[in-house]
Amino acid sequence: MLISTSISSLLAPIAEDMAQVDRVIRTQLASDVSLIQDVSKYIIGAGGKRLRPALLLLFARALGYEGAHHHLLAAVVECIHTATLLHDDVVDDSTLRRGHHTANTVFGNPASVLVGDFLYSRAFQMMVVPGNIRVMQILADATNTIAEGEVLQLLNMHDPALNQARYLQVIRFKTAKLFEAAARLGAVLAQANASTEEAAAKYGQHIGTAFQLIDDLLDYSADAASLGKNIGDDLREGKSTLPLIFLLEHGTPEQQALTRQAIEEGGTPHFDKIYAAIQSSGALDYTQKCAEREVDAAAAAIAQLPASPFQNSLLELCAFSVQRQS
Repeated sequence: MLISTSISSLLAPIAEDMAQVDRVIRTQLASDVSLIQDVSKYIIGAGGKRLRPALLLLFARALGYEGAHHHLLAAVVECIHTATLLHDDVVDDSTLRRGHHTANTVFGNPASVLVGDFLYSRAFQMMVVPGNIRVMQILADATNTIAEGEVLQLLNMHDPALNQARYLQVIRFKTAKLFEAAARLGAVLAQANASTEEAAAKYGQHIGTAFQLIDDLLDYSADAASLGKNIGDDLREGKSTLPLIFLLEHGTPEQQALTRQAIEEGGTPHFDKIYAAIQSSGALDYTQKCAEREVDAAAAAIAQLPASPFQNSLLELCAFSVQRQS
C-alpha cells in the first residue's frame, strides 16, 4: 500500500477547486436570519477534511470534466454532510467535534436541528441548478438512505447482540452512502460510461466504509486532543462498534459480561477495564485489517482509470484513510 501523505498534499491537484467550493458554501449559506448565519458559520468554520466534496472533484477531473457545475455540487455534498453532523450531535448528545464544542453545546439543540434542516433544504435548492435529473436522483436517494441508516443505528443502540453484518449495513447506509454518491456524481458529470460510473461508486462505498472503521478504532486508540472528540463516546452512548463486537465474540467471559453491561446501560463505569480488554484482545488489529481490505477494494475499483494526478490522489487517499490518527 502507498505511504500516506498529508491530506493537503494528496488534495493538491484540486486545491483551487476546493477553494472555489468553500466560496460557494459561504455564499450559499447566506441568510437574513442571524441565527442561521451564526450556526452555519460556526460549524463550517470548525474545519474538517472535506473528503466527500473532494471525491466528487477528483473523479470529475480524473475523467476529464471541464464544465461549470462541479463546484456547486461538491458544495451540495458538503452541506448535506454538515446537516447530518448537526443532527447527529443532537441525537448523540455530543459535546466535542473536531476539537471544538459542538453547535448544540453552543447554540442549543433546537437551533442545531433547525439549522440542519436549513442546510438540507438549501442543498436541494442548489442541486436543481444543473437541471440534471440523474444528479437529483443520486442525491435524493443518498439523503434518504442516510436517514434510514440513522434510524437503524438508533434501533441498534444498547443492543449487545448486534453482529458484524448488521453493523456494516449501518455503516454502508449512514456513512459510506454519501462518499459513494459524491464519487458517482463526479463520474456522472464527466458523462462516464456505466462501468466507470459503477467503479467510482464502488470506490466511494469502500473508502467511506474504511473511514468509519478507522473512526471506530480511533475511539479506543487515539487521545481526545488528536481525535477532536471525547474518547469512548461510542461506549458512553451504548453504541456497539466493530472493536466492541469483536470483544463480545472473542473476549474472556468477564470481558464479555462487562462489555455487554456497558452497551446495555450506557455510561462508562468500567471503561478502563473495557479499554484495556480492547487493547489486548486483538480487536483493534482486526478492525484495522477490515479497513485495509476496504481500501484495497477501493484501489482495485479505479485501477483502470486513466493515469493522472487525480487518479494518483485517489490511490493515496486509500493509504491516508487507514493510516490517519484523527
